[in-house]
Amino acid sequence: MSKTRNQDTKWEDLPEDERMKYEIAEELGLLEQVKEQGWKSLSAKETGRIGGLMTRRKREKKDAGR
Repeated sequence: MSKTRNQDTKWEDLPEDERMKYEIAEELGLLEQVKEQGWKSLSAKETGRIGGLMTRRKREKKDAGR
C-alpha cells in the first residue's frame, strides 16, 4: 500500500514512476478511488491498464532520448 493513501499527494516529492502512475490514474478517472480506497481497490484490468500505459510512456521517453 502506498504511503500517500488518504493524504494530499505532493507530486514533487514522489519518485518519477510513482508520479507517472498517479498521472495515468487521473487520466483514466481512477485517482479519487485510489485516494479514498488505495491501489488495492482497483481491478486487475485497471491496474494492468495503468501498467501498460506506464511501460509505453517509458519506452517512448527512452526512444525520444536517442
